[in-house]
Amino acid sequence: MQGEPPAVARRRVRLALVAYRQAAGLNQTEVSNLLGWSLSKVQRIEAGDVGVSVTDLRALLQLYRVADEAEIGRLTEDARVSRRQRWYEAAEYRKHLTKSMRQLLQFESEATEIRVYQPSVVPGLLQTPAVAEAVLDWWAHEPSPGLSAEERRVRYDVRMLRRRQILDRTSGPDYYFILDESVLLRKVGGAKVMAEQLEAIEEISQLPGVRIRMMPLDKGGEGGILGPFQIVSLSDPGYDDAILYQEFYGRDRVVSERGELDFHSRYFERLWSLCADEQLTRIAMLAEAYRLRRTLDE
Repeated sequence: MQGEPPAVARRRVRLALVAYRQAAGLNQTEVSNLLGWSLSKVQRIEAGDVGVSVTDLRALLQLYRVADEAEIGRLTEDARVSRRQRWYEAAEYRKHLTKSMRQLLQFESEATEIRVYQPSVVPGLLQTPAVAEAVLDWWAHEPSPGLSAEERRVRYDVRMLRRRQILDRTSGPDYYFILDESVLLRKVGGAKVMAEQLEAIEEISQLPGVRIRMMPLDKGGEGGILGPFQIVSLSDPGYDDAILYQEFYGRDRVVSERGELDFHSRYFERLWSLCADEQLTRIAMLAEAYRLRRTLDE
């Protein structure tokens, strides 16, 4: 993956245009009327649903009285990058991956920090090939919506590629994983497969920049209320340039709204403080892996 991902450049343009419009004292309806555009076009550009053309970008910057040539040049280049096609925009990926997942792949490749909360299954980034196959195979038998063999193949390939490109790269982001204790106890793929998975997670937990904690079951029900989510930060410090990725049953979404990011960030920090520390988590994973292997000998 060479160069900057389009979704990252698109986000930078989107945030700049929103800030300049607000500084000019205009709302979206006024912008659409002044430029002769539909309101939905302005909304899609500011939401990041589409990449803005260079011509439209210049029209907006002129309307907002942005005169800094260096800034105009930076945003123009970002607009060009945002409209490029990358490997994850190939036909099979557009067909079989959600738009939000394609965006997540791009944001992850530029991340400085990734925070993951998973209350039910091993996160995709940590899954071994066998567990990934077991999880995806469940969707083969689910009547609605279900996944075809081709959809499962593409998602498996991308999951493995994502794991290599994110976890195995040097100078990667800092990772913080919160796994509910039930994730460690749930036998996905059988005892042998799950034992190997737990041993693999314990090994990953010792990589530089990776911190994994377990949310004990005896901490109450708070941990399972919100569902899985991931916060991807693109700059340091804090969450000024971050996105929230959420998965639901059969659907997902990328959220940039500041209130949602703040809420989930506070939620993550609270859960992190309630978790068993990294050393106790490693002990718990290895103990469960040992218990599972013992059952194979009985």
